[in-house]
Amino acid sequence: MTILLKRVYEPAAADDGYRVLVERLWPRGLSRERARLDRWVKDAGASDELRKWFGHDPERWEEFRSRYFVEIQGRPAIIRELEEIIHENPVVTFLFAAHDEEHNNAVALREFMNAELKGHDPSGLH
Repeated sequence: MTILLKRVYEPAAADDGYRVLVERLWPRGLSRERARLDRWVKDAGASDELRKWFGHDPERWEEFRSRYFVEIQGRPAIIRELEEIIHENPVVTFLFAAHDEEHNNAVALREFMNAELKGHDPSGLH
């Protein structure tokens, strides 16, 4: 099983596998047709409060990750939903809207889910 990351604004490709938008807000200016999603898991995104605090500031990345991991651990139904998607599809692409491809909740979510799926305690990530 593989979890890829991709900006939702980039064209869909066959090797994306199952495409999952992991943002709380719908991406600006993007039609549902152009997004070509298989699923939108809104509650996998960071809370509005955390998202606004972070502001995609790389200086706040480590603290954002820690806070985001706490948030996502508090959403066991979302973790189960994502685990099911990952187990049912050999390739899953987490889609995100941020310009910064290294510091966004999809990056943190992939790290969290990879630890979870390997049986590691994701709480040890922060």
